[in-house]
Amino acid sequence: MRIKKYQLKNIDCASCAIRIEEGVSKLEEVKYVSVNFANSSLLIDTDNIESVKKKIKDIEPEVELIEEEDKKMPFSPNRIDLSLWRENKTAIVKIVLTVLLLGLGFIFEEEIHNTPYRALEFLIFLTAYLLSGWKVIVSAVRNIVKGQVFNENFLMTIATLGAFAIDEMPEAVTVMLFYVVGELFQDIAVNRSRKSIKALLEIKPDYANLKSNGEVKQVSPESVKVGENIIVKAGEKIPLDGEIIEGNSFVDTSALTGESVPRKVREKDVVLAGMINQSGLLTITVTKLFSESSISRILELVENAASKKAETEKFITTFAKYYTPVVVFGALFLAVLPPLLFTGQTFSEWIYRALVVLVISCPCALVISIPLGYFGGIGGASRRGILVKGSNYLDALTKVKTVVFDKTGTLTKGEFKVSEIVVKNGFDKEELLRLAAYAESHSNHPIAKSVIEAYGKKIDQELINDVQEISGKGIKTKVNGQQVIVGNDKLLHMENIQHDKCDVEGTVIHIAVDSVYAGYIIISDTLKEDSKEAISMLKEKNIKTVMLTGDNKTAAETFAKKLGIDTYYYELLPEDKVNHIEQIIQSSIKGDKVAFVGDGINDAPVLARADIGIAMGALGSDAAVETADVVLMTDSPMKVVTAIEVAKRTRKIVWQNIGFAMAVKLFFILLGVFGIATMWEAVFGDMGVAIIAILNVMRVMK
Repeated sequence: MRIKKYQLKNIDCASCAIRIEEGVSKLEEVKYVSVNFANSSLLIDTDNIESVKKKIKDIEPEVELIEEEDKKMPFSPNRIDLSLWRENKTAIVKIVLTVLLLGLGFIFEEEIHNTPYRALEFLIFLTAYLLSGWKVIVSAVRNIVKGQVFNENFLMTIATLGAFAIDEMPEAVTVMLFYVVGELFQDIAVNRSRKSIKALLEIKPDYANLKSNGEVKQVSPESVKVGENIIVKAGEKIPLDGEIIEGNSFVDTSALTGESVPRKVREKDVVLAGMINQSGLLTITVTKLFSESSISRILELVENAASKKAETEKFITTFAKYYTPVVVFGALFLAVLPPLLFTGQTFSEWIYRALVVLVISCPCALVISIPLGYFGGIGGASRRGILVKGSNYLDALTKVKTVVFDKTGTLTKGEFKVSEIVVKNGFDKEELLRLAAYAESHSNHPIAKSVIEAYGKKIDQELINDVQEISGKGIKTKVNGQQVIVGNDKLLHMENIQHDKCDVEGTVIHIAVDSVYAGYIIISDTLKEDSKEAISMLKEKNIKTVMLTGDNKTAAETFAKKLGIDTYYYELLPEDKVNHIEQIIQSSIKGDKVAFVGDGINDAPVLARADIGIAMGALGSDAAVETADVVLMTDSPMKVVTAIEVAKRTRKIVWQNIGFAMAVKLFFILLGVFGIATMWEAVFGDMGVAIIAILNVMRVMK
């Protein structure tokens, strides 16, 4: 797919976003489309964007599809954004004039109501009504012409025109006025929420100090090429991914990782775009274009996450589609049946009650607050260094009942060091280490690197030939004419090498020379500081923990006991891990989710197969970012716990909004049916619920 992102200008209602998505998706030339009301954007795969623009104009004439603007919008959530008022000054002027006319109508209502000047009363209220509600009425008529009958504009138009018809003109004007004022405050709340969410992600650097021909000049990060050098002064954001070639400093990584403790960096260390240089002057060689940098990935992942919608969002969209027609026909029956079936009941009384039901039934609060809630949850997670690729994955995290961990590099540091050399059959330790280092010299595995590091001498590659790597077992090669086998116990058995000990505690590699067992080397790995706490907290949440490792039984058992892991599987090849994940998923209760946490480099197949793949500390790994559903930007296992907590908090707030909105609406509908609630109370209930729901969403980001 070739998905491109556009901004939807002037989109001010969630139901409009739904109609645009449904309408555009029906075009033959559109392969994929997703509208995100939360950030006013449209993701689309099409070869005919002009046809899409025309369709959007047909559906919502005021909405424009424009190329995405890449501009920073500074915003402080703790101050009033005056631009919101400037953008709505026309609406504010109309509201003020409507209030004045409404006041005038109330003042003279009693005096002229039963006089020949009654037409003046009607004219005053009609002017006030059209002044406040013209846009609503026109939108309703336009949508009816297009066959789109059931929406909030239709509900308000029918309700207020009905009030005029039964000679309740002051209420008709007041209800329309309240609705328009509520819409204004709702727009302000939505925009405030959008900008607060975007402020969480506003970590894009403004400029880069490019060093060229002895001069330093400020340029756009997008214009800097790979291999060029940039200068980053104290207090500045690092604009691009690169390697430090001069200087040392402490960098603030919180924008990327959510970690508040500064990190020490020096020459040859890799730094990422979005980090803040806190002290020294750094000279950095750029290793990635801005479009491929860590910061761009984060922004793209979070911005596009809303296109993968949670089941709750899909349900509410479908619910609203059928709910509104049901309400309209229900109100129609309420207006007509009681006067026909029961004596003493008047049409004017029951029509009024039906109009109250229409006003309160608008589904705005649900349709707006739910996508905003998920978008806020994704934004809040990113601020903690957790990238969730879609609200569907955020929802899935709440259903996780089993977390499967890879061991090396996930629960342990993956910093292997040779801790013991045990020799057999007359070999000496130095010779054993030398042969192991030579045999492992072509491998990039952390264990191989630890052996080479322990040997610490130059390896003469001319002495090595006939290298055979045996997947999941080890290496066979010739070193200076000697046949050397380096690997695990399985390899010894496969080659029929006689040895006295199969199970050795810890990570071990066995060495045989010319079919004679020479001994073994123990390589030690250490647990991460928060691994045990993470496992403990998952168990407190009644989440089962499983560990998969290629280590032998003794080493796996040792680590599992230290951590308190429920179940562990050992001596696994990469394909074995996939098989175990499949078995765990099959044995799980229907609806329960299985998450796999890996370091993201060698675990891509397992990450893809799990219900939720979580790549840890994998911001620099292309495979991990592409394959995983959740990307943790640090090596901390506790981030898994945090991700689940953020997901549960988001879902809780979303369902709070659903429950609150439905309960209040049902309560007011009952009051309306029994003639207790007036239209004024109904519109207060409708718009009040919407605004409270939007404000509640803001909590998910904290």
